[in-house]
Amino acid sequence: MIQPLDVVVLISGNGSNLQALIDGMQAGRLPIRINAVISDRPGAFGLERAERAAIAAQAIAPRDFPGKEAWETALAAAIDLHSPGLVVLAGFMRVLSAAFVRHYRGRMLNIHPSLLPKYRGLHTHRRALEAGDATHGASVHFVTEELDGGPVILQAEVPVLPGDDEASLAARVQAVEHVIYPQAVRLFAEGRIRMRDDGQVEYDGMPLTAPLPAQA
Repeated sequence: MIQPLDVVVLISGNGSNLQALIDGMQAGRLPIRINAVISDRPGAFGLERAERAAIAAQAIAPRDFPGKEAWETALAAAIDLHSPGLVVLAGFMRVLSAAFVRHYRGRMLNIHPSLLPKYRGLHTHRRALEAGDATHGASVHFVTEELDGGPVILQAEVPVLPGDDEASLAARVQAVEHVIYPQAVRLFAEGRIRMRDDGQVEYDGMPLTAPLPAQA
């Protein structure tokens, strides 16, 4: 039996991807133990989700610190208190410094609402619609110093339908996020994926040459 992997989840808002991870953990589908949920926003609903699941929940707001470096120092200390094998960014809306990211190299994941490398940054659904894309989607990737530029592990596509607006497209993308993020976390917890020193993703001991598709 696989020993559960200790995980800390960082959020900024509603925490729907956090909920997908909590559900998978509680159902026994994910060999993880979420030890803490930390938000940069004290009022984030995701903190309530954590408390409902009896998970330690904490807000560390940048406004309470004299600068970004002091805030990141406090954030790292709060994370490291739990000695996580994996840090999961689940709708965490802060750009982290290179030094912070390097501290968690190879053990920090993010989910981004686009088919990376397309549409890094914000407003991905609007940009996909404005470009007339036929497909859109979500990507799970390792976090590196380059914003939304780390190696991609898993992707899921959704169609862009006639009449879509940002809200309808976002809802369709979010539905597949809730599928692929737990899948990626499970692969990491099972030791099936890792990021090598050269930045290449290794999957079952072999270099991953293209993102994995969502698993049935």
